[in-house]
Amino acid sequence: MYLKAACSDIPVSRQRGGPRLERCPSSNQQRQGAGTKWYPSSPTGCLPGSFEASRPQEQQSLEELLHVHSHLFQAAVRPCASMVYRNLGKSGLRVSCLGLGTWVTFGGQISDEVAEQLMTIAYESGVNLFDTAEVYSGGKAEIILGNIIKKKCWRRSSLVITTKLYWGGKAETERGLNRKHIIEGLKGSLQRMQLEYVDVVFANRPDSNTPMEEIVRAMTHVINQGMSMYWGTSRWSAMEIMEAYSVARQFNLIPPVCEQAEYHFFQRDKVETQLPELYHKIGVGVVSWSPLACGIITGKYENGVPDSSRASMKPYQWLKDKIMSEDGRKQQAKLKDLAHIAEKLGCTLPQLAIAWCLRNEGVSSVLLGSSNPTQLTENLGAIQVIPKMTAGIASEVDHILGNRPHSKKDYHH
Repeated sequence: MYLKAACSDIPVSRQRGGPRLERCPSSNQQRQGAGTKWYPSSPTGCLPGSFEASRPQEQQSLEELLHVHSHLFQAAVRPCASMVYRNLGKSGLRVSCLGLGTWVTFGGQISDEVAEQLMTIAYESGVNLFDTAEVYSGGKAEIILGNIIKKKCWRRSSLVITTKLYWGGKAETERGLNRKHIIEGLKGSLQRMQLEYVDVVFANRPDSNTPMEEIVRAMTHVINQGMSMYWGTSRWSAMEIMEAYSVARQFNLIPPVCEQAEYHFFQRDKVETQLPELYHKIGVGVVSWSPLACGIITGKYENGVPDSSRASMKPYQWLKDKIMSEDGRKQQAKLKDLAHIAEKLGCTLPQLAIAWCLRNEGVSSVLLGSSNPTQLTENLGAIQVIPKMTAGIASEVDHILGNRPHSKKDYHH
């Protein structure tokens, strides 16, 4: 009986005094004949990592070896696309091109057990970027995220944890981007997540009540204090981001490295026309969210709003109205045509949508929001579709959507 090892790194242990497993000789040893044990020929030949069990004891030992190291064999043969990593903007921080977001799901739509399953699947698939915010589920999302990281004993240095500040509490002093709330808000987030620092802290929206210099100085302060590695913006205009950059350069402070922006088939203008210029001029990249348009692009709303969907939840009446509108019905018709492209590429419509977002060179990472393991696993499969997103495929998508914004440059790969 021959056992062909699926992974050369799998250790072969032998108890003292137990049966010895003889390795097949190499071709060089066969030629030299020096101290090698000869084995009967087999149809498959003698390969490195192959063993012969000619006695019952040896067969039993091999079976025990398989049982002990079965997880290593399974990992070696499990089909899995390799994660792709990109720089966060033009900083040196490497982030997985797919990240896991916690909006709506953690502390709300899903249980803590499902949240742990999702994070485990993501982490084991190479995802290193996990995004949350102080406002998500009133701080519960951060608590759940931190508990999972602590329970799983993942190395902190292997993770990129991001959170967002603006809505911290009901008091007037517990919101906004003033120096007080940026410092106190981030301290609160770190306590909830049981972390010493986050990798990126985002300003969750612009704050017209706070001078830009105060915002940039406060963000620089929390970075200098070791509470965050970088800072970024979320839902800021290109003009506001440029102002923050200019203030940082004027006063020798730290500028933002990225902007979180909504980006999908039906929301394109900002990411495709405004932010590319910032990426090339000042190095601000994009972490995009809602690649499936809050679930619209999954096709689940083709025949109305299911009771278990996000749009059926009371706080998301606006999403339900959007789906049921005339524009919403037109979008569903376009999705049917886009499904044919996905079929041609051998992928699902959500995978096509996610890979389409990643075709843009300025997009550092796309945040996925999943409510169950099956959905997350499917979405992570978009990695395999990225190489198929040619200029021709992108043109077909543009033709169906009919909403390509005018830009100075074609950013398709």
